[in-house]
Amino acid sequence: MSQAPLPTCYMSDLFRLHDPGPGHPERPGRYDAVAAAVAASGAERREAPPASREALERVHAPAYVELIERFCAGGGGALDPDTIVTEASWEAALRAAGGAIAAVEAVAGDPGAAAFSCGRPPGHHAEPVRAMGFCVFNSVAIAAAHARQALGCERVAVLDWDAHHGNGTQAIFYDDPAVLYVSLHQYPFYPGTGAAAETGAGDGAGATVNLPLAAGTSESAYLAAFHEQALPALVAFRPDLMIVSAGFDAAADDPLCSLRLTAPAFAEMATALREPCGGPAFVLEGGYSLSALEAGVTAVLAAVGT
Repeated sequence: MSQAPLPTCYMSDLFRLHDPGPGHPERPGRYDAVAAAVAASGAERREAPPASREALERVHAPAYVELIERFCAGGGGALDPDTIVTEASWEAALRAAGGAIAAVEAVAGDPGAAAFSCGRPPGHHAEPVRAMGFCVFNSVAIAAAHARQALGCERVAVLDWDAHHGNGTQAIFYDDPAVLYVSLHQYPFYPGTGAAAETGAGDGAGATVNLPLAAGTSESAYLAAFHEQALPALVAFRPDLMIVSAGFDAAADDPLCSLRLTAPAFAEMATALREPCGGPAFVLEGGYSLSALEAGVTAVLAAVGT
């Protein structure tokens, strides 16, 4: 395979200001770990722009967006037992969504390009009118909707390799045949969705592919599911654009999850996606061991830049 350009990484120091408080797993140090990986990679760093209200409202109800803005402006607090925001979280969440949009724009129409949006808070649990699981706005869904409606992409595929199932992304596109959602995740586990029988509804029947994996699943078994089930589904869909919900909590030493991946496994998946699916645009989700997060991001950036 020929040398590919280093991915463009969408960053902002504002991501560090989103602080759910002492002891919370989704802590500002996660951004520092990712920033260290980006710096070591030599990848181009660009400022993540804020998402527009129009972009947010392609996925989220206007009343929900207004609620989040007012809640943060009032000092924040708990949106649910796990999802804590402060005044600074509004701008961070806007730029997490905007970074995902920018990453999609960077790779759309250029099969040789790759991009990584390094935003936090993460997004894949957020539903149209509900924050949950550390997530405020569903950045990947917002980026996918932007690709469809603003960039003219007819078919968008989302691969979610976060250890938690992306219930929000699945719900948003569950009846949409133009967006394929493929997820490898620990199951049964939070948030309780992601059974293999959940395959889409209506016109979207078959456009959701869930690959649930038991706690303790080995790296070899996980990668077998990726190569034998996830990747063929993605290739068969023939997407115009590929987005990865790139969580790193499937790493072996993650404190919240019980899968067994090492950094080279994330690199292997990223490499496998490059040629048949183009790009992709990676969007940061979870990952709560700082060392595993930095190692995983470093491995992915190296894999798509070689």
